[in-house]
Amino acid sequence: MTRPSPAERRQIGEKARADLPLETHASWPTAADRPDPVALLEEQATTRLPDLVPLRYGRMAVSPFTFLRGAALPMAADLCAARHTGLTVQLCGDAHLSNFGLFASPERTLVFDINDFDETLGGPFEFDVKRLAASVVVAGRNRGFSAHDTRHAARAAVGAYRERMAAYATMRAIDIFYAMVDAAGIIGYVDRRARPFLESTVKSATHHDVLHELPKLTEPTPDGSRRIVDHPPVIRHDETDSPMADSAFDAYRATLEDDRALLVSRYEIVDWALKVVGVGSVGLIAYAILLDGGGGIDPLFLQAKQAEASVYERFLGPSACPTHGQRVVEGQRRLQAVSDVLLGWAIGARGRHVYVRQLQDQKGGAVVDAMTLADLVGWSELCGWALARGHARSGDPIAIAAYLGTDDTFDRAIADFAALYADQTERDHAALTAAIKAGRVTAETGV
Repeated sequence: MTRPSPAERRQIGEKARADLPLETHASWPTAADRPDPVALLEEQATTRLPDLVPLRYGRMAVSPFTFLRGAALPMAADLCAARHTGLTVQLCGDAHLSNFGLFASPERTLVFDINDFDETLGGPFEFDVKRLAASVVVAGRNRGFSAHDTRHAARAAVGAYRERMAAYATMRAIDIFYAMVDAAGIIGYVDRRARPFLESTVKSATHHDVLHELPKLTEPTPDGSRRIVDHPPVIRHDETDSPMADSAFDAYRATLEDDRALLVSRYEIVDWALKVVGVGSVGLIAYAILLDGGGGIDPLFLQAKQAEASVYERFLGPSACPTHGQRVVEGQRRLQAVSDVLLGWAIGARGRHVYVRQLQDQKGGAVVDAMTLADLVGWSELCGWALARGHARSGDPIAIAAYLGTDDTFDRAIADFAALYADQTERDHAALTAAIKAGRVTAETGV
C-alpha cells in the first residue's frame, strides 16, 4: 500500500479545519441532557473497593482541581458529546497538569513526559489538549491567579503544543521517535523565573528512588528481612489477596523483553501491601510489592495496579487489546519517549487486569499548590511540549499541524474553552460537596 504524500497529509488537516473551524473550539455548550457528574462517579464506585470509595470522594472534594483530577469520566462524556476533528492519536486520556513529570530513562538520565495512562485509547487529539488547558485554568484559579493570568497560562500550554507539532511535522518519523524532553532541555527552555522551581523538582527526582524509599515504606523484621509498614487506610496488608501469584508473575515476565525478564527472575517477592494512589484511581487495586535479590541488600519495588476500561471506551468503542493492562502498557509505549524497563501486564488475583511497573525510579512531579504564576506557565508549556511529542509519535503530525495553522487562533479558542470548562468544573465540584453534605455519598479524608 502506498503511503499518502506529505501534501496529501496536509490536505487531510486542512479539510478537517474546513469541516471544524478552529474558532469552534472556543465554545462550551452545556447539553440539556448532560449526565449528572456525581452519578457518573457513583457508577464508577460500583467496581471499586467499597471501603476506599469515601476516600476517593474526600480527595476529590478538597478543591475544584482535585475534583478535575478524579473526574476523567465526566469530562470524557462532555468532550465526546461535541463535534471533533477526527484526527486520531493515542490519547493519554487524562492529560491534566499532575499527570506529567520527571522520571529516569534506562540510561539513568531524567526525562519529562506524560506519566499516567490508565485512560489511554485512540481518539481525537484535541481531547487531550482541552483537558490539559482546562486543568491549567482550574489550577491557576486554585492558586488565586487572575482570569487574565490563568488564560495566559492556558494559551502558553496550547501554544507550546502547536509550535512543537509544527516542528515535528518537518521531521522524519524515526527522528520523532528518538526525540525526548530531557531535564537539561526543560530548564533551558522555560522562563528564568520558573527555573528555580524546575531545578528543585529535578533535584528531588534524582534522589527519589527505591533506596531512598526503603526506610520510609518498610521496617526490618527479626529474621533480617524487611516488611512494608502499614499506614491504614493508605497502606495496609491484605493477606487474603496476593496481587501476583506465581502464574501471574510468570505471565508478567512473559510480557517483558528477554533481558528484562531475566533481570526480574533474579528477584523474589518478600512482601506486598495495598497502597492507595492518586485521586481518580482511589478504590482500584494497587499493590506495592517488595522484592529482594538476596540477603536483604538488593531491594526492588514494583507496583501492580488494576486497569479497567478507559473512560473513553463507552463513547469511542472498545480497545483492541485483549486486556486493559495490555491497553495501558501499549498506550504508554506509544506515547512516551522512553518507558520503564520493567513495564508489563498480567491477569492478577480474582481475574483483575493489572499492569506492573517500578514503584519508585527517580520520579518527580509538580506541587501545583506551591506554584507561582511563572512556575505554572513554565510547567504548562512543558506539558504542551511533551503532549505534542507523544501525539506526533502516535498520530500524523503533518495533518495535525496543518489543522492547527501557523497563528494563535487555536491557542485562543482553547483558552476560551478552558475558562468555560473551569466554570463547569467548579459547578461539578459544588455538586459533589452538596452530595456529601446531603448524605448522598460519604467522604473521608484518610488522614
